[in-house]
Amino acid sequence: MAAGDQNTAQAMQQEWTEQLSAIGAQYRALMEDMLGRMVPSDATDSVLEDMRSSFQAAAESLMRDPQLLWETQMRLMQDQAALWQQSMQLANGTPCEPLIAPARGDRRFKDDAWTEEPAWNALMQQYLLFSRTVDELVTNLDGLSAERKRNLTFYARQLVNAMAPTNFVSTNPEVMRRTLETRGQNLVDGLARLRQDLANSADGLNVSMTDRSAFEVGRNIAVTPGSVVMENELIQLIQYAPSTEKAFKTPLLIIPPWINKYYVLDLRPENSLVKWLVDQGHTVFLISWRNPGPEQRDLTWADYMQMGPIAALEGIEQATGEKSVNLLSYCIGGTLTASTVAYLTSTRRGRKIKSVTYMATLQDFREPGEIGVFLSESVLQGVEAKLERDGYLDGRVMAYSFNLLRENDLFWSFYISNYLKGEEPAAFDLLYWNTDGTNLPAGTHGWYLRHMYQENRLVQPDGIELDGVKIDLRKVSAPSYFIATREDHIARWDSSYYGALLPKGPVTFVLGGSGHIAGIVNPPHKNKYGYWTNDELPESHDDWLAAAEEHEGSWWPHWQEWMLKGGYVDQEKMVDAREPGSGELALLEPAPGRYVKTTIPDVLGH
Repeated sequence: MAAGDQNTAQAMQQEWTEQLSAIGAQYRALMEDMLGRMVPSDATDSVLEDMRSSFQAAAESLMRDPQLLWETQMRLMQDQAALWQQSMQLANGTPCEPLIAPARGDRRFKDDAWTEEPAWNALMQQYLLFSRTVDELVTNLDGLSAERKRNLTFYARQLVNAMAPTNFVSTNPEVMRRTLETRGQNLVDGLARLRQDLANSADGLNVSMTDRSAFEVGRNIAVTPGSVVMENELIQLIQYAPSTEKAFKTPLLIIPPWINKYYVLDLRPENSLVKWLVDQGHTVFLISWRNPGPEQRDLTWADYMQMGPIAALEGIEQATGEKSVNLLSYCIGGTLTASTVAYLTSTRRGRKIKSVTYMATLQDFREPGEIGVFLSESVLQGVEAKLERDGYLDGRVMAYSFNLLRENDLFWSFYISNYLKGEEPAAFDLLYWNTDGTNLPAGTHGWYLRHMYQENRLVQPDGIELDGVKIDLRKVSAPSYFIATREDHIARWDSSYYGALLPKGPVTFVLGGSGHIAGIVNPPHKNKYGYWTNDELPESHDDWLAAAEEHEGSWWPHWQEWMLKGGYVDQEKMVDAREPGSGELALLEPAPGRYVKTTIPDVLGH
């Protein structure tokens, strides 16, 4: 070997030795971090126990059906034999069609090596065949309750997707190339980032989804001009500055969820629902919820109602002189809104609400979807024990649970890019919002999970009592507009639909395209997703959809037209646009206010 070549080889060997030493150091530090977090919480214990019992029930079902077991084994053996035969043909240069291909939308195997190189292609097909076998096996199991089958399907999918070859260094061609190109620096960077994310997680692992340094609430997101005009222990009430000379006489109050922060409705000017509403001539008020901690452990659902929407209604009357408002609510904020409107109806104050809109809201919890996996009795008891001990549920735990409902897109894709490829997450405002969570107080959250999700009591006449008042959604006469989204995995549209059958007042139900966020935050200028309408409300959601008419673009203009046609806002009775502070409420601070800027580490003193 020439002296130059020998020196180059020695330099490369030295570089690899140093990198392996760095990887080893990061790995040892990671293990120390992990060991310090290995005491599971009550909630984690209960999920693991439910997983164990689900797989035990599956094994018992399979033992009762030896024919299914034999057929599954034979199918898998035949698949393996066919794959081996195909591999031999490819090795001999004979082209052939693959036995199985990734499902449409499965982006895990987009690298060209998975289709162009026989070894990687065989590995991919081996995994996909195994995945299909497990899916079919679970589907064909008999003797399991619907709840047990749902839970088993979820747990099996989580395990199978965790085993994907893309999730490991040595079985991911893109990661292998990156490792060779960088001499392992991607793994050093990835392990360091994994430790950072682990330190910023509660139960589970909250992977970084975006470059958090690229955004700041009030600087480049949540920037619609306005002022905080009222606050209490639980809310700040924001009044937005007008952008038109005239405004509708009846104000509009937005009631967002408190599971996440409100500014998903006000990310950037070009996709801000808040700004769009202001530009249409609405006097917009919005509730900004406090990020609670242990000190707020005793706050109840009734407290959220009294200090939230009802307090805001009183503030709006002081600010504008108007005794009635239009309500626009979202997600769990909509569930609280339905409770509030029913409460006001039962206390003879229903006329305060001129109209009410529910965006991606559950009132009937008959079919919660896969989120119900985390709400079985055993898991719920674990959550309740954790709430009782801590006084709150860490919002990062909730975020981790929601991400597992779309694990390949919202967990494993970032796991691969962040920790295996060693890449910095890109700047994306929606994902910044998704990682800026809020805690949930014990007195509210446990009650909500049991009374709504577990027992579905909100749809029962007098099934819920708030401050000594029994409520009934069937007595609500305020005109209602429901917008659900077709691909929503948090508030399934079929369950949302059955909530629309409850009020006795006029109801309009609209189905948007896309999911829980994109289907709602769908500005008209993008002309995306579309929506469906049907003036009738048959008993079945399937019947409604079968007769529905499809429209292009955003549902926002349809909602505005509904407001105008119904007379809930009147173009003939416009008033001079109202500036924040022009009424009886003083300006406390500029929007977005300090409540929305408070992070979970701020609350917990981390």
